[in-house]
Amino acid sequence: MTISWAELIEHISACQACGLRAGCHRVVPGEGDPNARLMFIGEGPGADEDRLGRPFVGRAGELLTKMIHSIGMERTNTYICNVVKCRPPHNRTPLPEEMDACKGFLRAQVALVRPKIIVLLGSTAGKAVLGDQFRVTRDRGRWVEKKGVWFMPTYHPSALLRDETLKRPAWEDFKAVREKIRELSGE
Repeated sequence: MTISWAELIEHISACQACGLRAGCHRVVPGEGDPNARLMFIGEGPGADEDRLGRPFVGRAGELLTKMIHSIGMERTNTYICNVVKCRPPHNRTPLPEEMDACKGFLRAQVALVRPKIIVLLGSTAGKAVLGDQFRVTRDRGRWVEKKGVWFMPTYHPSALLRDETLKRPAWEDFKAVREKIRELSGE
């Protein structure tokens, strides 16, 4: 059975499968081009995202937008979402059961967008999509292909704000994404 975007957003908004919904102000399903060839998956909404109901709008979001521009793309031509759709208390890492509760939503988003490339932003996104054995410091920058979709794990923009030495490796990862887009587009 195929679900529509409207139905998916309705299900996400009504979800009570874990305790996160009770503590958040606004659900943050995701945003962007519903037919994007490039998708970004982060961890979960922060305070700004919770307040506005949009993903990646705080300082990390501003940096992500600059990173997207640096590879010649516009944020509006991508699709951006998070593993969990509600803000964890005090911006803590989502618990496994919270990620499991949202996993169906994330799968539905990927199925609806049908991207060619998904950039996994940080350890939580990497573990949620590639498995518990994933380690961002070990596995970032390495392409993984699953069911015709190319995954590039890299550092979360918030990690780059905390540790400037991570910016160079993240830039290398984004350059690889740019090259993969060109390759898949036949440029």
